[in-house]
Amino acid sequence: MTKPIYKRVLLKISGEALAGKQGFGLDTDTINNIAKEIKDVRAMGVEVAVVVGGGNFWRGRSGEGMDRTTADYMGMLATVINGLALQDALENLDVMTRVQTAIEMRQIAEPYIRRRAIRHLEKGRVIIFAAGTGNPYFSTDTTAALRAAEIEAEVILLAKKVDGVYDSDPNTNPEAKKFNQLTYLDVLKLGLKVMDSTATSLCMDNRIPIKVFGIDEPQNITRVVLGDSIGTYINS
Repeated sequence: MTKPIYKRVLLKISGEALAGKQGFGLDTDTINNIAKEIKDVRAMGVEVAVVVGGGNFWRGRSGEGMDRTTADYMGMLATVINGLALQDALENLDVMTRVQTAIEMRQIAEPYIRRRAIRHLEKGRVIIFAAGTGNPYFSTDTTAALRAAEIEAEVILLAKKVDGVYDSDPNTNPEAKKFNQLTYLDVLKLGLKVMDSTATSLCMDNRIPIKVFGIDEPQNITRVVLGDSIGTYINS
């Protein structure tokens, strides 16, 4: 079998990806498929950390007329639901997993502690970071960039419902152009909706490459870890 090109990765999974085709809530088959892929990647000796979004339940910007801070905290709780669901799916496959949350909720998860997280990875456990950064006004994209920098991940694997980065929405524009490679500055200058500008800038400052790819195709996570040229690669 081809050897993986990374030793430690951070996988960012959007909440919408966990909803599958139903678009809301949790799709059991989708979560189980993602868990199986993570298990396969882990079996290759790759250390895997995961950041989950919460858009399948709630987004901070969904709270129209609501206090922004309150709406963002509700979004953080949605990511905890997703993190626990993914943990359960992984443990059903006998994959040692820990959930760490940026907001303390000791009855269901560990609080986020950087050194403990790294130790879990070194022991072969998959770690899931939930509750965002613990602060309002920051997205889970920023969480992914921050945690990747903290644990010294070699790459952020950005798993989305689309198979890469386009110059416009491919779901509404059949003429949308797909990019195979971009720089961080390209993303910022062109206003491409890959990650928010804070997350992109954080990746640029810390030289963390980003690989954007579609989560719906089977084995895509494994293919990316093995170095297959799918999706869009973003670096300096």
